[in-house]
Amino acid sequence: MADLDGQKVSKDYHTEVPFSNQNGFFLRGCNSLDWGMKKHMSNIFNPKSGNTVMFAFDHGYFMGSTAGLERLDLLLPKLAPYVDCFMGTRGAIRTCVPPEVTKSVALRVTSGSSMLQEDLSHEVVAVNIEDAIRMNADCMAVQTFIGADGQLSSLENLNQVINAGMRYSIPTMGVCAVGKDMARTDRFFKLATRIIAEMGVQVVKTYDCENFEEVVAACPVPIVVAGGKKLPEDEALKMAYGVMQKGAHGVDMGRNIFQSQHPIEMAMAVGKIVHEGFTDKEALEFFKDAIHQG
Repeated sequence: MADLDGQKVSKDYHTEVPFSNQNGFFLRGCNSLDWGMKKHMSNIFNPKSGNTVMFAFDHGYFMGSTAGLERLDLLLPKLAPYVDCFMGTRGAIRTCVPPEVTKSVALRVTSGSSMLQEDLSHEVVAVNIEDAIRMNADCMAVQTFIGADGQLSSLENLNQVINAGMRYSIPTMGVCAVGKDMARTDRFFKLATRIIAEMGVQVVKTYDCENFEEVVAACPVPIVVAGGKKLPEDEALKMAYGVMQKGAHGVDMGRNIFQSQHPIEMAMAVGKIVHEGFTDKEALEFFKDAIHQG
């Protein structure tokens, strides 16, 4: 039965209390995972900071050639030293990421829609577990629509990938998708991230929102925050700093890196916030200095 709004027995997220079931491993909700899962999670998340800078370049699977991603073969090797995890499709990774690049891989395994269609919520699992193993993927990323017309099939995709990943100790990242008819409210994200986590994923990727610290507190696995649409650099760094302060374990800056006039310096500045605790103002100064020195 759903909760009734306004009742005295309201939700208490205890945002000031750290996640408790974390003895023996540095990431929330991963204490009981097996060695293989923990190894993959340690590849994605820096064990010293506990956080990750992901770089998403999977936009082409539904948008085609995207501004800033026209030449992945030129961009990705340059960014590799400054990010922790590449998130992309098997086609882009195989063709444009040199195999000697040792960054972790979040492999996009769902697809099927394009910008030519109004509804992007009807996807399929396009990559099987055998190919994920062949690509040495550290996690499998599944676009997950909650509250959309394709919710049931989306959750079916998610559970299919989770079940396969559990058999072979490969984590699953549930990517919380926001459809055109869904409001980006804290109520929606609390619902969506919790449902995705309860299905059994090891990582949730979602968006910033009001009361984001409550979204994090209610989600029992690490949350990585998507950068979303391109923002001015100062605003993107402010967003990254804000979500890290509220408990996120990292950010996935796609457009806010590859559509920047200075993508390398932007990736470096984001890393300063995520791994070294820089404030957004300190990171912005670093960004400006890096451009000047470059």
